[in-house]
Amino acid sequence: MKKVAIIMGSASDLPVVEKAAKTLKEFGVPHEVHVYSAHRTPDQAHAFVASARENGFGVIIGAAGMAAHLAGVLAAGTTLPVIGIPMKSSTFTNGLDALLATVQMPSGIPVATVAVDGAVNAALLACEILAVGDDDLAAKLAARRAADTAKVLAANAEVEAKYNC
Repeated sequence: MKKVAIIMGSASDLPVVEKAAKTLKEFGVPHEVHVYSAHRTPDQAHAFVASARENGFGVIIGAAGMAAHLAGVLAAGTTLPVIGIPMKSSTFTNGLDALLATVQMPSGIPVATVAVDGAVNAALLACEILAVGDDDLAAKLAARRAADTAKVLAANAEVEAKYNC
C-alpha cells in the first residue's frame, strides 16, 4: 500500500494534524508526519515532495495556517494528489485567510481542500484516493460509512422516542 505524507507548516499544528494520523492508523494506512515550512524550510519541503513518489507515497496532506502556502508549494513539486488542511489561527479571521489561500491555487496546480482544521476528512479523502486501487481499503471505508450511518439512525430513534407523540 502507498503511504500518506502529512506535512505541517509548524509544530503548533500538531493537535489538529494528530487527528489525521490517528484516522490513517485506524485504516491501517502507512504514513509519515513531518514539519516543513513553505517559507522557513523551502529547500527541505521541495526535496521531500520531489522524491515522494519514489519513496512510496501516494497522497500528500499539507496543513498550514494564515498565508497557508504549504499545500500549494507541495503541489507545485509533484503530480501526486495533495490535500490541503487550512488551519485556524488566533489572528485575523479564525482560519478564513488560510481557507482562501488554500483553495485559490493557480490553474495547473490543484490542491483538494477540506474544511478549516478538517484533518479527519483529509485523512478519509487520502484513504479514498488510495482505495481506488485497493479493495480492502475500500471495504474498510464502506464499513466506516455504515457505522456512521448506524450512529445517526440510533440518535434519530432516541430523539423520536423522546419527542414525538
